[in-house]
Amino acid sequence: MPGKVRHIEIMDTTLRDGEQTSGVSFSASEKLTIAQLLLTEVKVDRIEVASARVSEGEFQAVKKIIDWAKTKGFINKVEVLTFVDGDTSVNWMLQTGARVMNLLTKGSLNHLTHQLKKTPEQHFKEVGGVIALAVKNNIDCNIYLEDWSNGMRHSKEYVFQYLDFLATQPIKRILLPDTLGILIPAETREYISAIVKRYPNIHFDFHAHNDYDLGIANVLEAVNAGAKGLHLTVNGMGERAGNAPLASAIAVLNDFVPGVKTSVVEKSLYSASRLVETFSGLRIPMNKPVVGENVFTQTAGIHADGDKKKNLYFNDLMPERFGRQRKYALGKTSGKANIENNLLQLGIELSDADLKKVTQRIIELGDKKETVTQSDLPYIISDVLDSSTFEENVRIEDYVLTNSRNLRPSATIKINIKGEMTEAHAQGDGQYDAFMNVLKKIYRKKSLELPVLTDYIVHIPPGGKSDALCETIITWRMENKEFKTHGLDSDQTVSAIIATQKMLNMI
Repeated sequence: MPGKVRHIEIMDTTLRDGEQTSGVSFSASEKLTIAQLLLTEVKVDRIEVASARVSEGEFQAVKKIIDWAKTKGFINKVEVLTFVDGDTSVNWMLQTGARVMNLLTKGSLNHLTHQLKKTPEQHFKEVGGVIALAVKNNIDCNIYLEDWSNGMRHSKEYVFQYLDFLATQPIKRILLPDTLGILIPAETREYISAIVKRYPNIHFDFHAHNDYDLGIANVLEAVNAGAKGLHLTVNGMGERAGNAPLASAIAVLNDFVPGVKTSVVEKSLYSASRLVETFSGLRIPMNKPVVGENVFTQTAGIHADGDKKKNLYFNDLMPERFGRQRKYALGKTSGKANIENNLLQLGIELSDADLKKVTQRIIELGDKKETVTQSDLPYIISDVLDSSTFEENVRIEDYVLTNSRNLRPSATIKINIKGEMTEAHAQGDGQYDAFMNVLKKIYRKKSLELPVLTDYIVHIPPGGKSDALCETIITWRMENKEFKTHGLDSDQTVSAIIATQKMLNMI
């Protein structure tokens, strides 16, 4: 008979602990938008949205969120960090309308002795007073044990003494933070197992930090050890190296911990990540698991080939789970399979001969820029197929273009015309104008005629960045007839020169 499925509560603390990321500050409206997305789309169980009495802005943000949460039945899902300060935090809570407080208390003897300079008995009495006041005002109370991980390492007797006291109090949950991110997975499992065994009826949350890049490993061990809740942040935001990231934690729980489930909707994780990236101004690393731009992109041609042959390079992290799509990068390491996969997504089919030419051109372009995008592909195909319609009798072997302040732009080129090499120099009103003036000088000496340039258009593929490929389309007129040539390169002037070389061969 299958075992009982255990629900793991997910508390997202992006709006409180995540906002402690250096340089990040959300406006009240941004906090409300993120809170709405987390509760209605991502469907986390709870959100921690602010610290009490920090600022007027925090007060207004909490009030906005609480007013909205009341209309949706989410009032008990919104939590606020509070302090052992008599009735000050409780009164602040009452003014905002918030109904759940996460009381910050001392989870290590070191913090208690040197920061508060109090005995355990004094601290417990003050904590008990705040809890009683919260309950009297119909506020649910969870308790943070700040620096709990160091407490378990260096003052375990104190931690258990404190937990014995809390077990007698009318609280909902005890929150165990690895405040300084110092735990290794074996310790996480050992400490939480011991606590859960001693207090089987208490709900314990685990709050991981990522200072040693062990946040997700510790999350995994905490759940295996019996933790009933996790504190996570979108994109792993948080102080120093940040907190355990929401998207990675959910993927790990779903794939590697049998018998547990969460309420989180995987398909909404990517959109939440992008929203928080936009509001925070904190860019997501390209290789960040689950939500990074490159994590579902195959670059090596051998991997793309393997994907076509029984999905040899797939794992359980399928992009569709997260509302994303697998991509095949185009660049100097691309193979034919990468290009074919991209063409398939665009609905384009090429002959083997043309595919070979396109592959070679992508490799050449990949040497000049890091990645050729799928948006670049139609431009590359046009360029390659256009080049194959004429014989190359004229080749621009070398050129130097200069552009200086208070000096006219100039160009020096070396050109091969039917095996005869010629070199010349000229100036112009711009680099390309100087280049054309050199050509006119060379062709005049050879009594050859050049067409007139009548139009010059530059295209960048949609969504192109500063390293995007440029397609230059030049319209020429010769003997009352017009024709166009295309050039493609990551440099706009070079793409114009390529288009011009095609014109020289066509005439």
